[in-house]
Amino acid sequence: HVQLVESGGGSVQAGGSLRLSCVVSEYTHHMNCLGWFRQAPGKDLEGVAAISKGDGRTYYADSVKERFIISLDNAENTLYLQMNNLTPEDTAIYYCVADTRGTRLHTWDSPSRYNIWGQGTQVTVS
Repeated sequence: HVQLVESGGGSVQAGGSLRLSCVVSEYTHHMNCLGWFRQAPGKDLEGVAAISKGDGRTYYADSVKERFIISLDNAENTLYLQMNNLTPEDTAIYYCVADTRGTRLHTWDSPSRYNIWGQGTQVTVS
């Protein structure tokens, strides 16, 4: 059973940076996409970024393009989200997600795409 464990959240001033980490307990044969979602108070889940495990293609929400970078270290089984030039609008709980079914029925930014979710880590920007 695949598990995702996030770390790296915290509080930072506007303009600062944080790096989130997500340790993936194991890779499975059909695992094809990993990513990050976030949920701000009173708002819906938002897809932030995703990466294709096969070819390394990356996807970003318009709101984070040019500021956030998603990467996957296969040797360390760790997914990262480097967040730069943070603004108060980035304040949210950030979730690491993985699609281990490989059905590709949903786009990268649909929560329905992902069947494995981490516990979440809080990011607060003031």
